[in-house]
Amino acid sequence: MRLFHISDLHIGKRVCGFSMLEDQKYILRQILQLCDEEKPDGVLIAGDLYDKSLPPAETVETVDWFLSQLAARALPAWVTSGNHDSAERVAYGSQMMEKAGIHMARVFDGRLQRFSLSDGADLYLLPFVRPAQVRRFFPEPALETTQQAVETVLAETLPDPKKVNILMMHQFLAGASVCDSEECFVGGSDQVNVSVADRFDYVALGHLHRPQGVGRETVRYCGSPLKYSFSEAGHQKSVTVVEIAEEAAKGIRERVTVRTIPLVPRLDLREIRGPIRELLRPEISRQGNPEDYLHVTLTDEGEVPDALGRLRAVYPNVMRLDFEHRENEALDEEMILPEDKTPQELFAEFFALQNGREMDARQEAVVREALGCPKGPGERNEPGGEAEE
Repeated sequence: MRLFHISDLHIGKRVCGFSMLEDQKYILRQILQLCDEEKPDGVLIAGDLYDKSLPPAETVETVDWFLSQLAARALPAWVTSGNHDSAERVAYGSQMMEKAGIHMARVFDGRLQRFSLSDGADLYLLPFVRPAQVRRFFPEPALETTQQAVETVLAETLPDPKKVNILMMHQFLAGASVCDSEECFVGGSDQVNVSVADRFDYVALGHLHRPQGVGRETVRYCGSPLKYSFSEAGHQKSVTVVEIAEEAAKGIRERVTVRTIPLVPRLDLREIRGPIRELLRPEISRQGNPEDYLHVTLTDEGEVPDALGRLRAVYPNVMRLDFEHRENEALDEEMILPEDKTPQELFAEFFALQNGREMDARQEAVVREALGCPKGPGERNEPGGEAEE
């Protein structure tokens, strides 16, 4: 038996103000193409189907299209909700979808859902849970941490030792590597020890975006199919393929093997650095796709007039701009979007971000005059006309 393991689709996500929906549709079509080539027996989707618990209409339509494409291929899928999802919305219509082979995890009711697969394997679904959700069904003893909550739920499950047992859940296992785009609680109260998975032969994890095994290769985060932060710029995104052999010489667990298939995005998310004059040279910009989503770090010592505008003339999808030799914070798309501020205030903020200092009084006066703003207290026109730059 062969299964695809994917997670953290985050359909509808925006990165630095840029919508990723077209990129997500592109990568979903690529996953479907891999399904056609590899002929898996099912697809495991381990949570964070959506990026928001109240997803907009186009986002829901995209997920509906993807699941419908799996159903049209008679390809079963099992889906759990993640911390970004609404468990109730993920579970909506699940009884009807069961008939098409799309198994949406129900809202947590104190028990794991179990599905019997072919080749002597059982699949258990555990949606994302917090201690408060579990306490409703296990009031004694008091459950304060996610570790206690998950341990309590799994203790109620007795996997058949004669079968290959697969657990799909969306939690943060201690010891795993994290990225900037993930939600983790301060102090690690959301972490779960990998030992909770000891009784399962394969654990299909969601929540963390870097593909990785935790403790053993068969306790695995498949990672997100796209890069959602610049801390992921060096990652190779992939689909995890879980294969269960009919027999194994040493035991049940040895029947399970794992491999990955690389995914190629429509536009990559990457980082470049250097002086602006070098980065704008055609031979430099053509070293990668200039339309990729970029974090640019400029190494120029002096001021760089209109840095963002000049860069976007060559690299239209600059998401973030840093200046290596300045202490000001990075410019990114969300920081430069107009807010409920006057043109003078917006220009003052832009000047400070570009130059690492505030405007002096003379420069403020020039800006006010250029924008047609009222003069400041005590200001007057100099003899001979306008103020000079």
